[in-house]
Amino acid sequence: MTDATRAILSSWTVEFWPLVLSLLVIAVYLRGWLGLRRNMPNRFGPWRPIAFTLGIGSCWLAIASPLDAFSGLLLQVHMTQHVLLMMVGPPLILLSAPGIPLLRGLPNTMRRHWIGPFIASPGVRRGFHVLTHPIVGWSLFVAATWLWHLPAAYELALVHRGWHETEHMVFLSTALLFWWPVIQPWPSRPVWPRWMLLPYLLAADLQNTLFSAIYVFKGTPIYDTYAATGPLFGITTLHDQAAAGAIMWVAGSAAFLLPVGIIIKQLLSPRLAIAGAGTLSGRGVSLPVLTELDHRRPRGPSNLLTAPLIGPLLRSRASRRAAQWILLLLAAGVVIDGWLGPDLSPMNLGGVLPWTHWRGLVVIALLVAGNAFCWSCPFMLPRGLAKRWFGANRRWPRALRGKWLAATLLLVYLWAYEVFSLWDSPWWTSWVIVGYFVAAFAVDAFFRGAAFCRWICPIGQFHFVESMISPREVAILDRDVCRTCRTRDCIRGGPGGRGCELDLYLPAKRGNLDCTFCMDCVRACPHDNVGVTTRPIHEDVTRPGWRGSIGRIGSRPDMAVLASLLTFGAFANALGMVGPVLDWEDAFTDAIGAQTHLQAATLVLLATCVVLPSLLIPCVGALAHAMAGASITRANLMCRLAVALVPIGFAMWLVHMLFHFLTAIGTIVPVTQRVFGDLGLPAGEPAWTLACCLVVPSWLLPLELLLLDAGLLVTIMALHRLSTTIASRRTTWTTGWLAIPALLLFALGVWIVMQPMQMRGTILP
Repeated sequence: MTDATRAILSSWTVEFWPLVLSLLVIAVYLRGWLGLRRNMPNRFGPWRPIAFTLGIGSCWLAIASPLDAFSGLLLQVHMTQHVLLMMVGPPLILLSAPGIPLLRGLPNTMRRHWIGPFIASPGVRRGFHVLTHPIVGWSLFVAATWLWHLPAAYELALVHRGWHETEHMVFLSTALLFWWPVIQPWPSRPVWPRWMLLPYLLAADLQNTLFSAIYVFKGTPIYDTYAATGPLFGITTLHDQAAAGAIMWVAGSAAFLLPVGIIIKQLLSPRLAIAGAGTLSGRGVSLPVLTELDHRRPRGPSNLLTAPLIGPLLRSRASRRAAQWILLLLAAGVVIDGWLGPDLSPMNLGGVLPWTHWRGLVVIALLVAGNAFCWSCPFMLPRGLAKRWFGANRRWPRALRGKWLAATLLLVYLWAYEVFSLWDSPWWTSWVIVGYFVAAFAVDAFFRGAAFCRWICPIGQFHFVESMISPREVAILDRDVCRTCRTRDCIRGGPGGRGCELDLYLPAKRGNLDCTFCMDCVRACPHDNVGVTTRPIHEDVTRPGWRGSIGRIGSRPDMAVLASLLTFGAFANALGMVGPVLDWEDAFTDAIGAQTHLQAATLVLLATCVVLPSLLIPCVGALAHAMAGASITRANLMCRLAVALVPIGFAMWLVHMLFHFLTAIGTIVPVTQRVFGDLGLPAGEPAWTLACCLVVPSWLLPLELLLLDAGLLVTIMALHRLSTTIASRRTTWTTGWLAIPALLLFALGVWIVMQPMQMRGTILP
């Protein structure tokens, strides 16, 4: 037996009163539950006392086990106590609907003459209503978390036993108030509609992430007591502190995001909407907000093309051509300035427009409206000219009809971006843009359809994949209309316009893959039966069925590789700008005696984009396949798993691009002034102070963490839906196992945003 094990076992002293009180409370609950079980067997099933016993047991374990003995020696032990008292015990207790069973379990005299009249008094009822209001519960819970962990209050609780017990009592009581509106134990009534608990829980997760990150990344000891004890069991003070933050981080995120997923599932479930989903478990109090919807006339899909202003704009071929010409002129300006303007990137259009403003606006458009860039893509103009000049009558080679070429080009682009610092070279940026125009012209001059867009363009593939989580898609409005259609103008073309060049037959089309939002099908349809409709943001990445010309995602390893490359590439791209990685690249370059970062940057990129997914996805997919007893093949599951991870990857792209966009949004002003001045146009003296990196606003980090949380949530929703469609058993365990890559990427993303960032595209002060 090791010294650590001996010390842990010897510290276990069973205190009399905590054990007796815990057993007494459980006995009272069981007595009341047995009586209620006879009258309401459906409401008080056997899982209720199990939840209550586990909840009370968790609280007892926190205060009466070796955890309490070692809490003054190891911060991670103390933090485990707090997790049990705030995130494990209270939800389990409330899931048991403890109020009525505890009251019924008391002796009749005590219940009727003492406790009953006290609970029924108007003052107590009003006070309890105030305390259980979501705003009050959230505020008290967060305040207790932060205030009791301030060094002065924390040290006081460590030194004085009475204050330590008070701290635990505050944690437990505020946690019960916080979880009350989430669980909504019977027979209480909800104050807020169910959907409002989503921001309630996400805000709690955000503050928990910030709280935990302080412990993980703090470079000095926070509490003097733990610094004075020295290493214990070989654990240094800083390692102990980081472990404590990690415990709170992982447990907290799981505790807050799990009910978010359950609530979303309840809100989206017609069965629960009709029956009422007033509790976390889907049993009990009905929600008028949801049940009223059942009596309304069902609504069709929301069509963006019927909206004023934006609808006619999207439909019009002239407006699309105008947008393409505007971007073409901007691209020409970037190319010319990149070749002839200043070499310094923040002073050149080639260093500002493509890498800071265009990328930031693209990810925002993808999130809000879908594949808006392809709708206005300037590369469409030369390829249209090439088709008219050369005829474009050849078919794309069968051997290249997949995403392998596009995925390879995308990997080359990601590699060149880091190795050659494309963002810092206006000259290279100009050549990349020119090369794009030449490639689009050359390919579509000889091959019919949209061969360049569908099979080659790396930028297009980014938009195709990332728009899978957009709330908008081009789809038919009424399937009955398509069943009676004989002309099929949406794909063949007709009097209204040409059909889809990417062979997406609308009645069979599902999702945004390969869709450029060109609206050709909208204009061609003689029945006006095509629109830009809304859909759940996780639906596209989990659709198992046939997707028209794309086929089934589970049978497309090329599509899975492309999706995986974009997901893990988001993190690789962001890693290239954080301080610790750049420091490691400097050290590695010096160690091998190299002159550039080529080898170091290549290692980071390949390790993150290629090696990590090649190991992680097959291992997780194979074990999940065995665990779930899935009827599909392991290869099919791995392909669908890779696509289901797209939301967390898009969240990282969004966080990364928004960071540069928001911290360097003013850089376009002095560059434009300089360009106008070079052309002899009056624009004033360039305000080069705007080209300097801005102070990072205090709200940016919480926004980044919230976006990562949302990406993780959507990914877990997608993985849960995936597990329910493929698993014959252990659906919950399968979801948890499939979520391992998403959780690892989420942790990596949080670590990235906590690090000092390289302020690319700005003039450093």
